Amino acid sequence: MIRCVAIDDEPIDLNIIKEYCRRYGDMDVECFSSPHDGFEYIIANHPDIVFINIELQKANGLDLGRRLPEGTCIIFTSAFSQYAIDGYNVGAIDFLHKPIYYTRFQHAIRKSLRYLGHSVSEPGHRTIVLKVERRTTIIDLTDIVYIEAMDNYMKIIRRNAPVIMSQITMKELDKILPHDTFLRVHRSFIVNMHAIDCYVNRCISFRNSSATVPVGRKYLQQFNEIYKPHEHTHR
Repeated sequence: MIRCVAIDDEPIDLNIIKEYCRRYGDMDVECFSSPHDGFEYIIANHPDIVFINIELQKANGLDLGRRLPEGTCIIFTSAFSQYAIDGYNVGAIDFLHKPIYYTRFQHAIRKSLRYLGHSVSEPGHRTIVLKVERRTTIIDLTDIVYIEAMDNYMKIIRRNAPVIMSQITMKELDKILPHDTFLRVHRSFIVNMHAIDCYVNRCISFRNSSATVPVGRKYLQQFNEIYKPHEHTHR
C-alpha cells in the first residue's frame, strides 16, 4: 500500500486527489485542509508521497515543502503553471497543474514510484521498471520469454539478453504484467504467451530455446481456454 498525504485548503481539489488515488489502486491518502496539521502528520508518519497545493491561504506550499525532511517525495499542485519551476527547485518529483486530469496524475504517480524504488508498469505495457541489484532497470516486455520464482527473487528469462534477477514477489509481478500477454501457468512460472512454440503433455516449449515450463494442474483449465496456437505463434 502506497501511503499518501494531500494538503490543500480547497475541498474539491482534495476530493479529486482522493478519488484518483482510489482509482489508481493500492493507495491510501490522508487529506488535510490545515497546513500545520498536515505537516505534523507527515513528520510523525513518513508517508510515501506528499501532495501540496502551493497557494494555501494560511501558508506557502513551497515553504512547507522546504521544511519537509530531505528525500520526501513531493508533488506540488497549483492553478498557476508559472510555479512549476519553483516547485522543481524545491526538489519536487512532479508538478500537477489544476485542473488535474487523471492521465497526468497517473504519470506523476509512476514517476514517484520509480523514485521510491517500487515496481511499476509503463503506459501501453511496453515496458516494466524493476529494481535489479539496487538499480532501476527498464525491461522491454517483448524480450521476456518466461519468469520463474526462486525464493525471494524472480528470475526473468529474456531472448537475446541476459537473465535478470529482481527481488519482487510473484503476486506483485503478476499485478503489473499485462494479462493479455502474460499468464501464470504454475505456482512458480509466468509465461509470455507470444513466445510459446508448442504445448505438449502439459509442457510448454519456446521458440529458439531449449527451456520448458510445466503447466500446473491448478492452472490447466485457464491455460487451455486461453492458449490458441494460431494466435500466439509468430512466424
